Amino acid sequence: MHIDIPETKAKRYRARKTLGDRVREALLLVAGSEANLLTHEETPWASITFAGTRHELTVEFNGIAACKAGERFIATLPDHEFTIPNMLVADATISEVESSYTPEPRMVVTATLLLLEEA
Repeated sequence: MHIDIPETKAKRYRARKTLGDRVREALLLVAGSEANLLTHEETPWASITFAGTRHELTVEFNGIAACKAGERFIATLPDHEFTIPNMLVADATISEVESSYTPEPRMVVTATLLLLEEA
């Protein structure tokens, strides 16, 4: 006995990217492939005229080549033009840098981004 079973195309569930996901991706694109994300904290922010979020991300760079990439990241971040849908990056700063040289070079960089919702 042969039974023909019609093929159905099941819709694949695709999780939506959150704002935090988009911020992490955008920051890691600036930091480069040598960077490892350690932490990401997101805090809602609002004033009388604006609303948005503050993101503090900590990224590490291990090894000589990675530390050089970290130095480029520090120099590049404040002037970088981010493209995050419906958001404006009002401020991008490096708030802390820790370096160690033993047993191998390591740099830990904390970046702070202030995002405003576009009207």
